[in-house]
Amino acid sequence: MITYLARMNSTTLILWALACGAVVAVLWFLSTLVVNGKKSKRIRQVITQHRGEMSARQTESLNRPSAIRSKSGTARVELAQKIITGLKLQNLMDSRAIREELAQAGMRGHNAVAIFIASRVVVAGGGFVLTLILVGLMREFPYPNYVKFVFAGIGGVVGFYLPKLLVANTKAKRQTEMTATFPDALDLLLICVESGLGVEMAFTKVTEEIIESSPILAQELGLTSAELAYLGDRRQAFENFSNRTGLPAAKSLATTLIQSEQYGTPVGKALGVLAQEKRDERLSAAERKAAALPAKLTVPMIIFFLPVLFIVVIGPAALQM
Repeated sequence: MITYLARMNSTTLILWALACGAVVAVLWFLSTLVVNGKKSKRIRQVITQHRGEMSARQTESLNRPSAIRSKSGTARVELAQKIITGLKLQNLMDSRAIREELAQAGMRGHNAVAIFIASRVVVAGGGFVLTLILVGLMREFPYPNYVKFVFAGIGGVVGFYLPKLLVANTKAKRQTEMTATFPDALDLLLICVESGLGVEMAFTKVTEEIIESSPILAQELGLTSAELAYLGDRRQAFENFSNRTGLPAAKSLATTLIQSEQYGTPVGKALGVLAQEKRDERLSAAERKAAALPAKLTVPMIIFFLPVLFIVVIGPAALQM
């Protein structure tokens, strides 16, 4: 094989490289289609499951005066409950701020808060022990022995805040993706409403249309559609949508829909004003990025472009001298 490659000329090598590149591009394209298909299927399953849960809750509330919360039998949830009970952190379980932050990061469910709190405690303890072991294994430690516990304490603090940083990072990524697609979703929602569809059917239709371009926003809109179908209070469904996303645009949309239903104003007209406002905001953001581009390119041009230019211009003269 090596002898064959050594005998090939440059033209044959270039052709083989182009053929390999084409194969890799086709495989990457096919893998992207498979991943997007699985993601779309997963989002539809989540929305269907949420609809089923909402329907089950509604049926249960009609049949019984009080619903009994079922206990999860998984070992992870049981361990989290034991840690929270042992450290007497039950008051954090009802924290609305933690629950909303986890929901905005895509972590929902009855046990999400418990697992999050327990993970912070476990990772903090693991960071403390791991740092203490690593410092203890050092052959020469130039500080007194009590400083080892100081380093271990720092490792524990880092471990305690690490899950919170991961959640904040996930939340920021989700909000960035939703913000980029939200004006288009508003335009589609406006088209659906002006064509005669109700708000619930409009949310469902927009979910189907943007599930490929923005799966996260499609999932949130689908959950809102399910809540509109089964919740008795539509205002609560719109507020839940705003709290789950944490976007100012989502809050404006929820406020617009709530006021439209409360005061009887046309939904299409209110959505038209809001959609135009969000389009103008996106255009302004693009103009700000374009205006900041020359300043950002100054340093890369000085470092990478000017030296090459000087070499090309002055290099021949320097070689002749």
